[in-house]
Amino acid sequence: MNEAVIRPAVDADAPALGELGRQTFIDTFVAGFGIPYPADDLTTFLDASFSPETIRTKLKEPGAAWWVAEQDGRLLAFANAGPNTLPHPEARASHAELRRLYVSKAAQGLGLGTRLLETALAWMEAHTDGPLWIGVWSGNLKAQKLYAAYGFEKAGEYQYPVGRWLDDEFILRRG
Repeated sequence: MNEAVIRPAVDADAPALGELGRQTFIDTFVAGFGIPYPADDLTTFLDASFSPETIRTKLKEPGAAWWVAEQDGRLLAFANAGPNTLPHPEARASHAELRRLYVSKAAQGLGLGTRLLETALAWMEAHTDGPLWIGVWSGNLKAQKLYAAYGFEKAGEYQYPVGRWLDDEFILRRG
């Protein structure tokens, strides 16, 4: 087995990225944290967020970047950053936001999340005119601890829609 490689995502990755995103969301938030999303809301969210067509469109978004961790032809994790979209009064679209950092259940503990985070942060620093931003689920203490180790502090709160369900999220800022 070869070591996982971090590389930019390409259009051909869209189906695998969609499957990885869908399964990681379920493993993390439904099975892991036990969030009781209504089935219709969860299905609507997963279909809208992780279809191959949606991923292909997002891969082409101006000013955004995607990276994957791949090992022996299999995607294990991914990160996505781009222009800020978080609803904070000091946030601007010209600031950079880490939008997703997903590591598959099978790849937990391999250091891929940290490697992807460091890759994304370097890109974000080079593509911003202000602070860096991250939205994180309020109950994900492990992620909050990781981001705090990289200098992020809580700057606000908002609600993230999963269908009609609203997750309580924290807005984190560095800089």
